[in-house]
Amino acid sequence: MTAEESYKITSNEFADLIFDYNYNQEALSDYPNASYNIINQRYAVLNIPVNEMTYNAVYKFGYASIPKLYGVMNTSTTEPGNNYYVHNITSYDYTGVGVLLGFVDSGIDYQNLVFRYEDKTTRIISIWDQSIETPDRYPADLYYGTEFTREQINEALKSDNPLAIVPSTESNGQGTAMAGIAAGFYNGQYNFSGTAPHSELVVVKLKSAKPYLKDFFGITEDTLCYEECDIMMGIRYLLEVAYSLQRPIVICLGLASSQGSHMGQDFISRYISDVGELAGVAVIIGAGEEGNRKGHYYGEISSPNYFNTAELQVGNDNEDFSMELWGYPPNLLAVDVIAPNGDLVYHLSRSFKQLDTISVYYNNTIIYIDNRVQEPFAGSQLILFRFRNTQAGLWSFRVSGSYDLLNKFHIWLPIHQFITEDIYFMNPNNDTTISVPGNTVNLITVTAYDPVNMELYYYASKGFTKTNEPKPDIAAPGVNIAAPTSLDTFEFYTGTSMAAAYAAGIAARLMEWGVINGRLPNMDCTFIRYIFTSSAQRDEAMNYPNQNWGFGILEENIFGEII
Repeated sequence: MTAEESYKITSNEFADLIFDYNYNQEALSDYPNASYNIINQRYAVLNIPVNEMTYNAVYKFGYASIPKLYGVMNTSTTEPGNNYYVHNITSYDYTGVGVLLGFVDSGIDYQNLVFRYEDKTTRIISIWDQSIETPDRYPADLYYGTEFTREQINEALKSDNPLAIVPSTESNGQGTAMAGIAAGFYNGQYNFSGTAPHSELVVVKLKSAKPYLKDFFGITEDTLCYEECDIMMGIRYLLEVAYSLQRPIVICLGLASSQGSHMGQDFISRYISDVGELAGVAVIIGAGEEGNRKGHYYGEISSPNYFNTAELQVGNDNEDFSMELWGYPPNLLAVDVIAPNGDLVYHLSRSFKQLDTISVYYNNTIIYIDNRVQEPFAGSQLILFRFRNTQAGLWSFRVSGSYDLLNKFHIWLPIHQFITEDIYFMNPNNDTTISVPGNTVNLITVTAYDPVNMELYYYASKGFTKTNEPKPDIAAPGVNIAAPTSLDTFEFYTGTSMAAAYAAGIAARLMEWGVINGRLPNMDCTFIRYIFTSSAQRDEAMNYPNQNWGFGILEENIFGEII
């Protein structure tokens, strides 16, 4: 990409595609009218005219190439009653010195005192704000957004009007809260500190998803969500900063999606898995917030009934939303779509090659159906439904297949923030709800529990993965956790993103012990996961790995286990 083409990255007149060119940059010439921005030696983001994202874009480009949409994983309250948790580091030998903590999220309140040293200078190495366009101020070879350096942030902090110098702000609260829980400096008023209070921070504030993509998946324009490709670019930026400083980094993600196979085989999952194998790098993510949300259905087909019917309640007329059905090879599934009054709306037959996106019209409802058996890496049949102006009532999906093959399937709705609470399955299954990319092997997936009453967070997503790999890995405090917000105030947050931030700080302390102090200079994510899971606190009454608790509760004073 050239500087002259860079406007396409943020322009709503251009759509984004993720492309796997697999170390062969000449393959990008297959899209002669597209501009492209390189993520790494395997993945690139193509920018094409938005009018090419027609109703049948899945058929034209493949589902994997269309960026998935991600939301945050938290709720907050200023008045949690007496049931809250304040972390205060006391006498640890390791506090994250020399280690970077990286966040790709909704930004950070860089003015907050918990992100400053005692002399009031910043502990933030840099901020890449993708939402602010400043010519010639984007990071090298990334071509969009604005990079703010430590020197610029310190200049802003000395100013009477900091935002006139560094105008980057927090858009949601989650980014500041997570950074504070992981790396916040001591706050005497709340007797608070993060789990690695002497680490330094690198922050990416994501730009909002483009309107065309929200519309494609039936998500309202005012919904807060981010694009898969921007998250991948954010991770690239964090790695490049760490490499330039020759320092280890723990990358923490508090974002989630239900779009994908839940096998860790989509583009972002594979990218993160590769990153997790790098020495001096760890990636930690929240498990998700989709437990007890009624957004997942699991079906098995067995004799004498050679079909299984999923029932979906749609509470209001004119709803727009999407839904994914994933099967298991080698079976090939068929689906009857049945309207609330019992009409057979459409019969999707068993087929290895659908010739185009199917458009189904029923009264005022439109359903776009894509039947895919060639999705990269997944090896499973995907049937994507996109509903428009949906008639209210109880819809049925009668799923059938070859009776002598493995007959089971999953259906996932989008994460709960992307649909109304009036859309839900009648007989939901809370398992296999770990959000993407938390199903990935080479990262650490963290669920949340209440450290006051020792109960699992009610909405925490549950394991295992679609291929029955153990996830989550570990449980950490994530219910009514005191965390910093804007203007040096504190609120109380709940969510698996908070648990991930808590664990990220402890991982940073391990990096200090292993990499900075030279004991294990090649420490990577897999090794940290090994330490976390082997030293976890476990209940004798439970079996492990556990679909709710992973391998147990994270041991905060972990150094007593490994030294």
